[in-house]
Amino acid sequence: MRQHVETAIAALRDAGTLPADLATPDFVVERPKDRAHGDFSTNAAMLLARPAKSNPRALAQALVDALPANDTIAAVEIAGPGFLNFRLTPAAWQRQLATVFAHGHCYGANDSGGGRTAGIEYVSANPTGPLHVGHGRAGVIGDCIARVLGANGWKVRREYYYNDAGVQIENLARSTQARAKGLKPGDADWPADAYNGDYIADVAQAYLRGDSVEVDGHTVTGKDDADDLDAIRQFAVAWLRREQNDDLAAFGVSFDVYFLESSLYTDGKVEETVRTLVERGHTYEDGGALWLKTTDFGDDKDRVMRKSDGTYTYFVPDVAYHLSKWQRGYERAITELGADHHGSLARVKAGLQALDAGIPANYPEYVLHQMVTVMRGGEEVKLSKRAGSYLTLRDLIDEAGSDAVRWFLVARRPDSQLTFDIDLARSQSLDNPVYYVQLSHARICGLMRQLAERGLAFELEAGLAQAPDLSDASLRDLLIDLSRWPEVVAAAGEQLEPHLVAAYLLELAQGFQTYYNDHQFLVDDADARNARLALALAVRQVLANGLALLGVSAPERM
Repeated sequence: MRQHVETAIAALRDAGTLPADLATPDFVVERPKDRAHGDFSTNAAMLLARPAKSNPRALAQALVDALPANDTIAAVEIAGPGFLNFRLTPAAWQRQLATVFAHGHCYGANDSGGGRTAGIEYVSANPTGPLHVGHGRAGVIGDCIARVLGANGWKVRREYYYNDAGVQIENLARSTQARAKGLKPGDADWPADAYNGDYIADVAQAYLRGDSVEVDGHTVTGKDDADDLDAIRQFAVAWLRREQNDDLAAFGVSFDVYFLESSLYTDGKVEETVRTLVERGHTYEDGGALWLKTTDFGDDKDRVMRKSDGTYTYFVPDVAYHLSKWQRGYERAITELGADHHGSLARVKAGLQALDAGIPANYPEYVLHQMVTVMRGGEEVKLSKRAGSYLTLRDLIDEAGSDAVRWFLVARRPDSQLTFDIDLARSQSLDNPVYYVQLSHARICGLMRQLAERGLAFELEAGLAQAPDLSDASLRDLLIDLSRWPEVVAAAGEQLEPHLVAAYLLELAQGFQTYYNDHQFLVDDADARNARLALALAVRQVLANGLALLGVSAPERM
């Protein structure tokens, strides 16, 4: 459509209706909110009118007259102050339907990323306990962003940043040691900052038994020595890393890179980063501490980098870590975090800019998610006996299933508060959106099984050869929805909003259900049967493509 409009503008220049040196404005071709207004609309005439010193509606008519002959546009209407509303021909919709089958599982994908590398960091939980529901939301949002960017032509690297250094790890080691010595929460000698969940007892028992844990190709073995705090620390971290990996695997989330915070210190990257910042002249000392002039880069106040006791504040290794992403070839770095991390984002970006390393000002990009409230029977579910103070991701998966958990955690904007209704997620009803979408896919699979059972024939090419009856409202709406899929994929990638995919799939499933209720598929009339089944199979393909981007299964039977 855009090409047709640009051709018409060029024709008006050639004819002298528009000045020869008039640049083509940045007009839009979009779908009208009200489908009764046509299939596409453009504001080109209104943008051209002022520089051309012409009446917008008159110029709109000139554009209509200049449109090249084609078999795509059936009619054009001039609306309001000069909008052009287009209606497409049956032949155009025929071609669109054939495109779905021509591209198959690649339908909707594009190459806007051009094979450039994007690193997506998400979850990145401290290895101090089982993953909670918030980690689950981070996991599915990050995983779906990675999938959507892959569909937009990016080479994606999924990364997990392990905070395996610092106070939390020390607390984990001492908690495990206390359990290994027979202490429990509430005892007089129980450490004040200890982790109280029952999982700590599991770790301690495994350590004392001499169990072996393999993580990232390394094996850590416990021993019957409750006094060896360093051995306990190494074992506890490995044990919990393995458990977190198992939880994520049950959730369909995996990573290409596991990056250890401790490596930034052992490899000298933190010291190197600080040294570079000092050399660039963006630091100063005050009160025995080393400060970074983050106000030079938009922060509201300068920030301490190295405290007077010689230890670094937590944002310094974050700067070193994101510098490593740039050095590892991540042309785009996207970090998915809980909204509670918002306060540290500006100083990390300021630190990266202060390095003067050619890193773009918007590097990294952040996607922040809000909290999740889990409900069951109308009441909030907060605790897990095993974790001690929060509901674990595994609890939720065991109760509602991976598909439902993934759908519900990604189906709303990340920055919106989310209520997860376990009862709804488990229900096999049309009120459950993931069930509704999966049922639509399974129903189409069922049609094809019934076709074979009845001994009826189906010819896809014959079905695609038939011009659709655009007077059939449910058919036309379904064709429009199918054609929108590439736009949804592009928008989800550009905006880093995979919830757009979930919203689209529900709308497509609802459109198919309306059409399904209005039409019989396995009819004796071969032409009608071929056309309707071809349409149904196109819907099935797009549903499967969309569910794959969400990491949700597309069942053939339900």
